[in-house]
Amino acid sequence: MAKSIHPDILRRIQDNAIERFSMKRRMTTNLYILDEVRTHEDVIRARHQVINITKPTAVVFVDEEPKANWAHKCRYMLYDAESGRLYREIKAGFPPFLVNPPETYKAFHTPVVVHNPMRKIWNLDRKILFPMRFRKGNRYAILFSGISNNRHTNDLEFLYRQLMNQYFFDEENIRVLNYDGSVNYIGMPQPVGNWPGDNTPYTMVVDDAGTKKAFEKAIDDLKTRLKPQDMVIIHTNSHGGHNGTDSYLCTYSGPDYTASDLAQKIGELPKFADLVVMMEQSHSGGFHDAVIESSTANRTTFAAACTEGKSSIGGADFNPFTHDWISAIAGVDSHGGALVSDPDYDSSGKISTREAFNYADDVHHYFDSPVYSAYGIDAGDQHMHEKWHYLHIYREFIMEELRILYNSLNDIVRYRTVLKKKVLPAFIELDDNWAVTPPKPDQAEKTIDKIIQSITQESGALEA
Repeated sequence: MAKSIHPDILRRIQDNAIERFSMKRRMTTNLYILDEVRTHEDVIRARHQVINITKPTAVVFVDEEPKANWAHKCRYMLYDAESGRLYREIKAGFPPFLVNPPETYKAFHTPVVVHNPMRKIWNLDRKILFPMRFRKGNRYAILFSGISNNRHTNDLEFLYRQLMNQYFFDEENIRVLNYDGSVNYIGMPQPVGNWPGDNTPYTMVVDDAGTKKAFEKAIDDLKTRLKPQDMVIIHTNSHGGHNGTDSYLCTYSGPDYTASDLAQKIGELPKFADLVVMMEQSHSGGFHDAVIESSTANRTTFAAACTEGKSSIGGADFNPFTHDWISAIAGVDSHGGALVSDPDYDSSGKISTREAFNYADDVHHYFDSPVYSAYGIDAGDQHMHEKWHYLHIYREFIMEELRILYNSLNDIVRYRTVLKKKVLPAFIELDDNWAVTPPKPDQAEKTIDKIIQSITQESGALEA
């Protein structure tokens, strides 16, 4: 049984650790202690770095960039457990525990709060959105987070909601690989509550854990399904590091996922139209060359929160870079608030992957160092939806008609099902016809109204 540190020695060690920082640094650094004596038989594992213990020791862990994703600057301070004197200090990139820290791992100075449960944000009602036209081909997505904190799980949920509710991806075409195979995560807030964007329950269906094996299984499934006109979106989150040769993605269990291994797996996919890769984890820029070179897509875009040699910054509820990238394709932020600027830089009526990156880069946190690249003819013009030929002219009228439809159905899930299966196909057919023969101004709104009324009645919301 491990021996506890004497209370007087423990206090002396904590005081000494605090006193080694200036007042300014104290306000930006979090400190933890392993509240038990470590002996020469013990080692501290900071991911791949092994720290040997040579005598009875009290270990203080110093997190120098608490809001950054791992790996980032940190260190270990080793104190003599009998005298309370510092005898060694080691620079590192990971904490002693990324998953399931023991009760003896205790925080004693945490001025930087990653999650503030008291924060309240006004949420806008965004049930009714102007519909987007389906693009040709099927669309698939893999959303991955290994050792998730709350902010990483929130990022996945934000992207999942946009793919499902705004871009109308088929649920079976989205693979969510998070933490232990659920919406769970490590750290606060516990127990798992609602998604902070609009304070509603998480909606994403988690298919598997955030492991290398699960990711490769998802790729293997795509190998049997992909067709020439299809699109694949890959988003990775959580923590990452660099082993001196390769950037890598931390996984929930099992081996880390290096850039070269991940790229090799992506390279097994058959030829298809578009690959979109967006990465949040630290050192994610190191995946760039490997992904671009291995991609079998006609057009590939790669976006990352930081360069190969740097960490990415985290936030209270979301990671800034990922949040801004998703906000660009959503048209609003996670709380329904207005964006800093219009991400549709070319006024085309659709948000390309390049525009999503440009917006995220324009407003990015100073700590991040965003990376972007595109390969293939017109790769920067990748998009998840088509532009309406004619229908957008009647945007305001259509929004009012859809609001009437929603109020009649009085169920958001049912409304989105009707919108996807009935309204959108009817609108696409109408838009194609109008592209050939434009309607007379006095007839267009009547035609739209007739379509919505017919669908409303078919859906059993109103009496015929």
